[in-house]
Amino acid sequence: MNTKKYILCIKRIKFLMVTTVILSLSACGGSDSDSNAEGYVKLYNTTKNSPAIYLTIDEDFSTSDDDIEFTYNGVPYGSASNANIVDNGSYFYELAWQDGDSTDSSDLTVVYTDSIKINNDAIQLIVIGEDILAPSVTTYDIDIIDDEDDDTYDRFNFRVLNMHDDSEGIDVYLSKADETFNEANFIGSYSYQELSVNQKFDQDDYIFYITTPGSTEVLFQSNDISFSYSSQYIIAIRENNGVGSSPYMLDKMSNSLIESFIDSDSEAKLNAYNAIGKHDLLADYQGEFSLYLNGIDDSPEIESLSLGVLSQPIELAKGDYSVDLVVGDGNEVLLKNHLLSLGENSHKTAFFYIDEVAVDDDGDGDVDEDGDGNIDEIQLDVHSLVVSNSSRTSIYDHEIKMVNLVDSTDFGAFTIYFVRSDETIESAFYKTAVSFANSELVYLKNNTYQVYVVAKDNSSEIILNAFELILDEESKEQFMVVEVDDTAPTGYKVSLFDQTI
Repeated sequence: MNTKKYILCIKRIKFLMVTTVILSLSACGGSDSDSNAEGYVKLYNTTKNSPAIYLTIDEDFSTSDDDIEFTYNGVPYGSASNANIVDNGSYFYELAWQDGDSTDSSDLTVVYTDSIKINNDAIQLIVIGEDILAPSVTTYDIDIIDDEDDDTYDRFNFRVLNMHDDSEGIDVYLSKADETFNEANFIGSYSYQELSVNQKFDQDDYIFYITTPGSTEVLFQSNDISFSYSSQYIIAIRENNGVGSSPYMLDKMSNSLIESFIDSDSEAKLNAYNAIGKHDLLADYQGEFSLYLNGIDDSPEIESLSLGVLSQPIELAKGDYSVDLVVGDGNEVLLKNHLLSLGENSHKTAFFYIDEVAVDDDGDGDVDEDGDGNIDEIQLDVHSLVVSNSSRTSIYDHEIKMVNLVDSTDFGAFTIYFVRSDETIESAFYKTAVSFANSELVYLKNNTYQVYVVAKDNSSEIILNAFELILDEESKEQFMVVEVDDTAPTGYKVSLFDQTI
């Protein structure tokens, strides 16, 4: 495709908000008389097992001679693109995902293709849903609302789009933020893939409620959602892919933004990982601890968690907790009153580890008072590193969350290289540095990788660990935990755990 025929234009338009300015790629040209002959295209991805989806618009995919071809940025699951300006007319479009390192349209893997007509002052909303192996794609023609009375009377516009594939459909209700379901207005009943007509409400803060058709049992209640401008929105309902029991999530979409809302009473989940090794300064600790929340009582939330083990998840109400770690019968407390915050629908893992700290009682900065070249005294601090678990279920790429629990005086960080068959460490495309007591993440496509954990000690590079990692469509999102292990040949070990159990 000849993309040199395109230029970047900045067009100031009145769309959704009088003051909104959208920067878009547009095919600029033609006479002044057709300067307003433009519409918009927007992609919304509700395919939960997909990677980011790329939209390409083209006059004719069979030739590279056409004047218009755009490939827009990839849209991850649960997200939407901007409303992008396109000249009026008929086009073809492709939906694809990035299988290699390039995002050129010719290098993408196409999952769907069709034709589309761009109409003046209208948005063509393309929604991809269901399974990425056999996606369902629906296009909606949405007129842009330009009503001066909306500004005068402080109103906003919205439509409801039901992308939850429950065959029963849903009922949607709306109340002001200081009201309850008892005072809520019935908005409508919507079947799967149905887009409602536009409705107008006064600008304010609102709560949305979802029930099954004809029922008054609330299955979803949002937190307060602010509508402060005379804009038009799409309120999209899709499947909840988090740990909460509500089956629904709500996306508030404007021309350029999307904000997701979960059920206000959604539960949370917690895992714990024991990385506290045995130590002379922990005489009573034999490689196990029990975890208590909000005080030590007769029933630990996680009991006798062994070194190097990830616990099963426990379900908890959203909120803030204090964490205590206790050894044996409770005579020794390893950690007390550490804060743990769990939001709605969240799943987190707490990694517990020790840190050797040089003692400087007089505060003079000298930890070798006798000058023998050794630290006079050390103390052990037990710490927690709390990391959010991924809820992604993509079959083509996977989130690897790397955790550094190596407390070393020789290096404070290491780099993890993911080396493919045609690469070396030096040329590896995927590589990430991780500092002590921190986590980083990388998204890896399905492939076989030789993984190297490399630290730098002065001018030397040291391989702490090396192993093979195979990712395929059955793989889960994973934790990659690097720790000290005196029994390992290199003195370090790497453990892999699924983020969802």
